[in-house]
This record gives sequence, structure tokens and C-alpha cells, in this order.
Amino acid sequence: MKRTLQAGLLLLTGAGVLRVSLFSDIVLRYVKAGLQPYVIASGVCLMALGLIGAVRDRPGRDGAAEDGPGHEHGQEQVHEPVHEHEHGHDHSHGPRIAWLLLLPALTLLFYAPPALGSYTAARDNAKVVEDYDRFDPLPAHSPAPLSLTEFIARAQQDDHQALKNRTVLLSGFVTPNKNGTWDLTRLLVACCAADSQSLTVTMHGVKAPAADTWVRVTGTWHRQGTLGTPSAALALDVTSLRQIPQPPSPYLDRAPAIDS
Repeated sequence: MKRTLQAGLLLLTGAGVLRVSLFSDIVLRYVKAGLQPYVIASGVCLMALGLIGAVRDRPGRDGAAEDGPGHEHGQEQVHEPVHEHEHGHDHSHGPRIAWLLLLPALTLLFYAPPALGSYTAARDNAKVVEDYDRFDPLPAHSPAPLSLTEFIARAQQDDHQALKNRTVLLSGFVTPNKNGTWDLTRLLVACCAADSQSLTVTMHGVKAPAADTWVRVTGTWHRQGTLGTPSAALALDVTSLRQIPQPPSPYLDRAPAIDS
């Protein structure tokens, strides 16, 4: 790959990175929000390196240098022949493997891959919810909005059984199961999409929407096992369901907002 093409590829890659990180929040499909400034900085560096390379290697730059200091007309100059084969390669060309960067760069510019969804969740390791020392009282109004993390923890750890006979509100995306049921799912990441772990609550009472559909569901704890112990089912008897857009930060497990 010629140096001019290397500079162009750096510019293209930098533009793709900035498109998903600086001019939109698409980058949050791949990394945590705290890493977004670093991705932006990487895009800026790639663009700067590409511009420097394009200016340095622009046509005519080498020729202009020949008439600089040390060159006098009428004075014979002796030039030693350059043999590119002496070192076995041409220093003006980069490795051909660099072309492999072209496809990811074009993908970021014209088609940003979606966030992880049901395919990953069905093959992922379930996240172990940490032990809670105490639980705050559930809000008096109904339904009580909960994150999947809190619902799972309350179902299996809350000795006071606060979920008993309470209607709750959860949100997540749909992951179909082989046994005809489906899971409300959230994927959590520690750093980026590569280290994702899933939180799932099985839904009963309604037909499964299409896989990867984001929904809000209301319902009550599915009576199976003993509430407040590890035997409690991580499941919900659904009373209502509504489709919602994917949130801007799909890897943040937050309680859904109550509609005003």
C-alpha cells in the first residue's frame, strides 16, 4: 500500500470513529459511556495522522527540495543508484494487510452494527447479582419501577418479601426460549461489548414479541419457589406489555421511568 493510500485510510478510519463517537451516541452500543471521550480522542488522532501523512507525501514536495541549499546550476552532481532489492522491500509502501482496515472503516461510516441482543444473551453467561445488605422500601405507588438487577435481588434475597402481591414495571429486550417462554433481558458490560453478561427474567402469560424487541412490562412475581430465598423463580406473570425504542445506553440496567 502506497503512503498516500495509507494516509487516506487513516482519514477514513478516523472519520468513521468520530461519526459514531463525536457526532452520535452509536459508540455506546460497543463500550461504556465512560470510555466515549477516549474513543473520540482516538478518532481525532487518526484524523491528525492522516492529514500529516497527506501533507508530507503530497505530489511535488520531493521535487521542490531538489532546488534547495546545496544545489548549484552548472555543477555536476553524482547520484548513487538506489537498489530497492538490497533490503528486500520498498520503504515507500506499507504492508498489504493494512487493506483489512478498509472494511471496518466503511462499516463505521455507512452502517454501524447494532448493539448486542438476543443471540448473544442466549449464549452468554448469566451475571451473578451481588448480595444486598439491605433493601429500601418499594415506592407506595403502583407499579413499582425496578431494574432487572433489583428485581432479581429482591426475589431471592429480600427476607421481607416486598415483591409479594406487588405490581412491578420492568424493561429490557426479548430473548425467546426453546420451551415456548421468553426472557426479558439486559446485557451488562464491564468495559465493552466483548465482556457482556446477561440478566434475564422469564415472562409468563403473554405471547413472545419478536426477538430483540425492546419492551416495558408490568406484572407480579411468578409464584414458584419461596420468595426471598435462592429457590424463588426469576419470573413475572405479565399483565401488560408495550413496545419501546432501544435506549441510548443499552448496557445500563436502569429502572424504567413512570409515564406521566
